[in-house]
Amino acid sequence: MVPGITSESASGRRRILCVFPRYAPSFGTFEHAYPLTGHVRAFMPPQGLLVIAAALPKTWEVRFIDENMDPARVRDFEWADAVFVSGMHIQRRQMEDICARAHAKGKVVVLGGPSVSACPELYPQFDILHIGELGDATDALVARLAASVARPAEQIVLRTESRRDLADFPIPAYELARIDRYFLGSIQFSSGCPYTCEFCDIPGLYGRVPRLKTPARVLEELDKLVACGVAGSVYFVDDNLVANRRALRDLLPHLVAWQKRNGYAVSLSCEATLNIARSPEILALMREAAFDTIFCGIETPEPEALVAIDKAHNNALPILEAVETINRYGMEVVSGIILGLDTDTPETGPRILEFLERSKIPMATINLLQALPRTPLWDRLTQERRLHHDMRDRESNVEFRLPYDDVVAMWRSCMARAYRPDVLFGRYEHQARKTRPNRLRRPWSRQRLSPRNVAMAIGIFSRLAWCVGVRGDYRAVFWKFVLRRLARGQIEPILSMGLVAHHLIMFARDACAGRGNASHYSAKVRTLEPEHSPAN
Repeated sequence: MVPGITSESASGRRRILCVFPRYAPSFGTFEHAYPLTGHVRAFMPPQGLLVIAAALPKTWEVRFIDENMDPARVRDFEWADAVFVSGMHIQRRQMEDICARAHAKGKVVVLGGPSVSACPELYPQFDILHIGELGDATDALVARLAASVARPAEQIVLRTESRRDLADFPIPAYELARIDRYFLGSIQFSSGCPYTCEFCDIPGLYGRVPRLKTPARVLEELDKLVACGVAGSVYFVDDNLVANRRALRDLLPHLVAWQKRNGYAVSLSCEATLNIARSPEILALMREAAFDTIFCGIETPEPEALVAIDKAHNNALPILEAVETINRYGMEVVSGIILGLDTDTPETGPRILEFLERSKIPMATINLLQALPRTPLWDRLTQERRLHHDMRDRESNVEFRLPYDDVVAMWRSCMARAYRPDVLFGRYEHQARKTRPNRLRRPWSRQRLSPRNVAMAIGIFSRLAWCVGVRGDYRAVFWKFVLRRLARGQIEPILSMGLVAHHLIMFARDACAGRGNASHYSAKVRTLEPEHSPAN
């Protein structure tokens, strides 16, 4: 039980339905890869909602539904005493839809998470708002629901003034989720980031001084993820894993020991600033702990642009040198790239494509700039009157310096050229030959060679061979890559790279045809298929 929730406030029984809203199809959530896996239904389990579920009194009954897998049914809402919802700005319409369905059954609806914490004024229809992280607002929420689950006459706003130490957060209720149906598992070690990148809302939401869990606690959560059926990879969702380097150095030997005990059953990935390349001791330990991928917010290869957006720390090393350094430790870099910066010129798109070709980064999440609330960018553009609030016909809420249509055309051109099958597999070929051989050689342990993993690998290879290698229109490029790997006895790159490459190619085609948003944060509404049915 969370400290501060008393036995009196937790008395009695309540039935809480936690519903996580759907995402619109996204470059970074790999929807096109799911059918090739045979089992995956969604990207990652949501940490925040599962933490809240775990923090509720043990006498309360809790159910969790991720609508990225299946919609909540009428009988789910009828069962509940209260409905909890959480999400990001891009899930706003889906959160509102969940609220409407719950209200149709007369249920009180509680909204928490990053979007409402940044912009509570956007959500007047919800009954109770939980602003901020786990803390005294959570205690007040439990006490309020313990006393009554009637809908209040007016909206109640609960703000966390005293938040719990991250080490005191309960282990997320992974047992409520279908962990084996997610593309990646998720875990959190730290929260917050010391940097103040102009476009980023993390410091405003979670602070600049990183808060931490203990190594023992991280291992306990990993054990629970494995017990709940996580397969393949676990992603550290920290805003910046290297935000506290000393703490990370302390954690990594424990992760190495855990991997050895568990036969390297999973690989690890994370987000970190590019200046992690200046820490060879950390990179060496990450290699030993089986970190395979690092997402770095490179944003732009243009040094003057990095200074303008307050991300000069990316200039600590030449960017290509930093990427090459990380690759030498066997880790593939995934990069974030932003178009629409004030410093952009008509040559920015070609420079991005040249950078991808020189760096050999396979996956770059190319987004149009969005101004998020509680960021310096939002404040600056508000003063300059360069924010658009009606997003029905726009991909970005920013009035760019370049003509809007030119920036969108540049984005589509970058997506089309960067993810042309032969170009993409050329970058993956480089990774297979130059980066993967630097990875730690992992034992053929009983955990890695479990019947489940072997069957899953055979299934993925079979689906790739049929759907891409036989029916796909880029099958010649695919088989050229596959046969080179088979000749070297490299099965795993065929599976992992084949899955991701297929998604990137298909999503890029959708984007160029106008079927995909130009940013993970875009508020432009697109139809989500299939629509929710009034199932019972």
